[in-house]
Amino acid sequence: MSSTLAKIAEIEAEMARTQKNKATAHHLGLLKARLAKLRRELITPKGGGGGGPGEGFDVAKTGDARIGFVGFPSVGKSTLLSNLAGVYSEVAAYEFTTLTTVPGVIRYKGAKIQLLDLPGIIEGAKDGKGRGRQVIADFFIFNSSVARTCNLILIVLDVLKPLGHKKIIENELEGFGIRLNSKPPNIGFKKKDKGGINLTATCPQSELDAETVKSILAEYKIHNADVTLRSDATADDLIDVVEGNRVYIPCIYVLNKIDQISIEELDIIYKVPHCVPISAHHRWNFDDLLEKIWDYLKLVRIYTKPKGQLPDYTSPVVLPYSRTTVEDFCMKIHKNLIKEFKYALVWGLSVKHNPQKVGKDHTLEDEDVIQIVKK
Repeated sequence: MSSTLAKIAEIEAEMARTQKNKATAHHLGLLKARLAKLRRELITPKGGGGGGPGEGFDVAKTGDARIGFVGFPSVGKSTLLSNLAGVYSEVAAYEFTTLTTVPGVIRYKGAKIQLLDLPGIIEGAKDGKGRGRQVIADFFIFNSSVARTCNLILIVLDVLKPLGHKKIIENELEGFGIRLNSKPPNIGFKKKDKGGINLTATCPQSELDAETVKSILAEYKIHNADVTLRSDATADDLIDVVEGNRVYIPCIYVLNKIDQISIEELDIIYKVPHCVPISAHHRWNFDDLLEKIWDYLKLVRIYTKPKGQLPDYTSPVVLPYSRTTVEDFCMKIHKNLIKEFKYALVWGLSVKHNPQKVGKDHTLEDEDVIQIVKK
């Protein structure tokens, strides 16, 4: 690992020394590709015997959504979780009190949401330093990672020193292929057996040209591929697509300890995108935080109506916004239900008439009421 870390440090130093302009874009793109490959080595388990999550990270996923709390030690993550969910996560006013992942659960608007208080982030975690590497590496590894199964990440910051900590944490997560509040690059990429690199751009490019694209792909030993740039893409965008293991997760920045700042400063914070100011200790502004969490999770509640009875508004079936068809609803109830499905009656915003007879491909909307008719 030490040789990998040394190589990472060398490349980062060279990138810092290199001026960013048109003439150096090709060279920087090559360095970024090498850096991405080295970082992947750090977080990929070696061999078959030792891989798998570290102690305290094997947390079963429960409920309708999962939120990961990330932040520096002693910014108030544990206090926030304790006051939100009633979970005691060894709270103290000194660093590194949380040493394992602590799960908690809240119910909000009928949804059951799992909260995970993750151990304090250490600068340099992405480069294999300290316990931080284990935290975020376990975060990342497929099927055992927290990040891949998180629907939302809350970065908890001390309001007295937010910008420095925010940048460090973003860089740490970025180094592990976690992309916050962004969408996958609009780049088409397809390997082929022969024909070389075929580059197509549907709009003007300010950074990538044929030479840069070829050099980045050559670093991955790819010499035959079709690449389509559908937006003004960067070298980082192309590397993300080639790596193919990035995760794109919404994020809320929780600025804690607002009891220590003035009203004028609080007004400024409210204008920052993706931010919610709170006081975990005094439980101030929890309503705004919960509402923003709900908005970012984009969950859809569906109420059931047994034949001849009133709808059950107490226990909705909660679906992710990307899977809200009647078939998705049936699969959430029981996988055999779709085999017995004949049609459904739906009341709500997704239909023109109340009720309306629909098939399994109909897309439901939040707070629709549904009645399944079996064969």
